[in-house]
Amino acid sequence: MILEKILQVIVVLAFSPFLFGVINRTKAFFAGRKGSPLLQLYYDLFKLLRKGAVYSKTTTWIFVAGPIVSLAAVIAASLMIPFAGYPALISFEGDLVLLIYLLGLARFFTVIAALDTGSSFEGMGASREVQFAVFSEPALFLSLAALARLTGHVSLSGIFSSTAMNSWIAYGPLVLLLAGALFIVFLAENCRIPVDDPNTHLELTMIHEVMVLDHGGPDFAYILFGAAIKFWILGALLTGIFFGTYSRGWAIDGVVFITGMIFLAIIVGVAESILARLRLLKIPHFLMSAFALSVVALLLTLGQL
Repeated sequence: MILEKILQVIVVLAFSPFLFGVINRTKAFFAGRKGSPLLQLYYDLFKLLRKGAVYSKTTTWIFVAGPIVSLAAVIAASLMIPFAGYPALISFEGDLVLLIYLLGLARFFTVIAALDTGSSFEGMGASREVQFAVFSEPALFLSLAALARLTGHVSLSGIFSSTAMNSWIAYGPLVLLLAGALFIVFLAENCRIPVDDPNTHLELTMIHEVMVLDHGGPDFAYILFGAAIKFWILGALLTGIFFGTYSRGWAIDGVVFITGMIFLAIIVGVAESILARLRLLKIPHFLMSAFALSVVALLLTLGQL
């Protein structure tokens, strides 16, 4: 069991950047282009790690510590995420609360690192990031609370190790509500269209990317790697609803789960190819829909159990 948990961590750290390659190739397919290699993010990470970092005289230790603390926080959060319905490396009662706090810690240090530069553009992006987090974090918390109420477990490993697709047949509408809420949060937290565009270069329309404009070299590599791990974390929560424990063996269940993650990445690529980015004034309304879905799901669990 210890070996399997260690392998889970290795798979997450090694495979999470691959999902960004799947998204980019999917978008390239819809645009009629060949697209970048599937392993492009790995190349970028290695290239950035070999470079040096340049720091402005106006920045302090906060700017240097921001990417490091953010990466450490998301890696710690990934250790609590079950893999294919199997218990995570770190699991205890109430770990879902710590998960949300770790993701919040990563965001906090990214925001204060952006503010530490004194740049008006990065301050604008930090303000938008915090504003939209006010809407997305409650939706994530209530969605996990609904799952905890439905399964009778308050740990992530307990929640997702007791679920399977056939066990959700009786709760079809409830599952759709939770999946919808988590998918909206997933798009918002990972800065994907229609909330944000990770490929934009217009500072006035950027949210997350504008906060990391002054980072370079290894610091920017930490940010990119942390974003890939965060994508895996929130994607695993969404995928775990449909891919629970099937008891077909750790290897087979792992392949099925990874296939589900790849399918989720393809869905994100398709969504970014056919949808337009929302106006900034419309994003809170979009995120409030996730909050409403999570509230209704939680009320349904309270009424059914």
